[in-house]
Amino acid sequence: MLKQVESKILEIRGQKVILDFELSEMYQVENRVLKQAVKRNIDRFPLDFMFQLSKNEWNEVITKCDNLPVGIKFSPVPPLAFTEQGVAMLSSILKSKKALQVNIAIMRAFVFIRKYALSHKELTEKLKELETKYNKQFEDIYQAINFLIQKDNQENTPKDRKRIGFKNE
Repeated sequence: MLKQVESKILEIRGQKVILDFELSEMYQVENRVLKQAVKRNIDRFPLDFMFQLSKNEWNEVITKCDNLPVGIKFSPVPPLAFTEQGVAMLSSILKSKKALQVNIAIMRAFVFIRKYALSHKELTEKLKELETKYNKQFEDIYQAINFLIQKDNQENTPKDRKRIGFKNE
């Protein structure tokens, strides 16, 4: 279930979100029902918990995501996007056992992604540090090789040497 949830998390406006139709599918409720529950409890969903995609954002999602349901692709109304906190808040308004189980799985997916992002950041920083350290060493090696090549070229250049052998007069 974790992999399934992870595949539904998108990054929009610099935030990790899940779109309303994906959540309604996971919670096994109609999208209309999920949206009604949210509208009835709109005070629980400030902008950092949930926002509606703009037409441009929705068009971008449509072009990037090949596996969107056909009915959703051509919807005239852009979907709602729920952040991790918004998904947590959904559990307080959708009270079925299925909603609780799905909510736990979604929270675990968000935590996993956060941990992965942090470890990835640390790894990237370590790689940059090593690159800086070893680039200096490789630069020194490159200079030494160039010096040896130039020295070798200077030694092998013909000089005014006395010719040896027979002379034809």
